[in-house]
Amino acid sequence: MDHTHHVRLAPGELNETILKDATIYGADDHKVGTVAHLHGSGAGAQAVIDVGGFLGIGAKPVAVPVDQLDFMRDENGKVHAVTGWTKDELKDMPEHRH
Repeated sequence: MDHTHHVRLAPGELNETILKDATIYGADDHKVGTVAHLHGSGAGAQAVIDVGGFLGIGAKPVAVPVDQLDFMRDENGKVHAVTGWTKDELKDMPEHRH
């Protein structure tokens, strides 16, 4: 996916209402997970990403700083993010527990 024409989200848009269910794409531009929810808001928040699994079953939740994800909207307005992490690197992170 070519992200060069996608619009980056402003800091005020980094909230759960906008980011929930956003697809996360890894360094190889393949889907690596989906935002389940946020802890906090703005650039200091943590995004809990469901990694792996199938249709939400068996996914591992991991928490990463929102500022480590490049959130944007595509030409259809759909929010997604790009990260330098691979799916395997995210899977190797500690599981997030509430």
